[in-house]
Amino acid sequence: MWSGPRNISTAMMRAWGNRADTAVIDEPFYAYYLERTGKKHPGAAEVMAQGETDWRKVVEQLTGPIPESRHPFDKLRTGSSPSHIFYQKQMTHHLLPEIDREWIVDLTNCFLIRDPREVILSYIQKNPEPVLEDLGFVRQCEIFDLVRAQTNSIPPVVDARDVLKDPERILRLLCDAVDVPFDAAMLSWPPGLRDTDGIWAKYWYDEVARSTSFQPYRPRKGNVPDPLREIYEQCRECYQRLYKYRLH
Repeated sequence: MWSGPRNISTAMMRAWGNRADTAVIDEPFYAYYLERTGKKHPGAAEVMAQGETDWRKVVEQLTGPIPESRHPFDKLRTGSSPSHIFYQKQMTHHLLPEIDREWIVDLTNCFLIRDPREVILSYIQKNPEPVLEDLGFVRQCEIFDLVRAQTNSIPPVVDARDVLKDPERILRLLCDAVDVPFDAAMLSWPPGLRDTDGIWAKYWYDEVARSTSFQPYRPRKGNVPDPLREIYEQCRECYQRLYKYRLH
């Protein structure tokens, strides 16, 4: 699932991670991204120390055997079946140019998009001066184009607003698009953090940790600041390209 920052990507990971048949992984290229870019993110040293900083080893993990699910209710289960689905929460901007792309088309690729105005207004609460690459829209389009060209098909696209307005309908469409049965467990989950959350969860996941379902959609008020208008227009162009393919 390819998303940019300040989206509902962690809530979407919660939805899939609450399925008994699914294992999840959280932003597997993050440690490599931090090491290569030197970005001063909260807990960066800890992320790099505990994460995998060799992108080739990350790719081996993503394309290898599906790990055992660590479902929040596993301790209450006996004889639970192994995972059949490996949900990979990816940040598009973490896929730096030097990382090989060929492995991507061996997986089922989906795209989670969000209105760039809402993304930027959320992002600048943490970082007031983003550059285009930080927001992930251009890289998301590049990955979409690659997958479309290599598979000769349009990969599934879901828009955050649609998900929040009607989670069950959009998740049913998404499950159908990737040929897995819908599971009502995707609609609600226990609160708290997970063993499968990245080590950075304590800095970023407070809201998701309190949640037990997708939150109702609430429009974000405000306008993009003038210094970011050019970046916004570039992001909007990419967003609109994918938006026309969204499941709805």
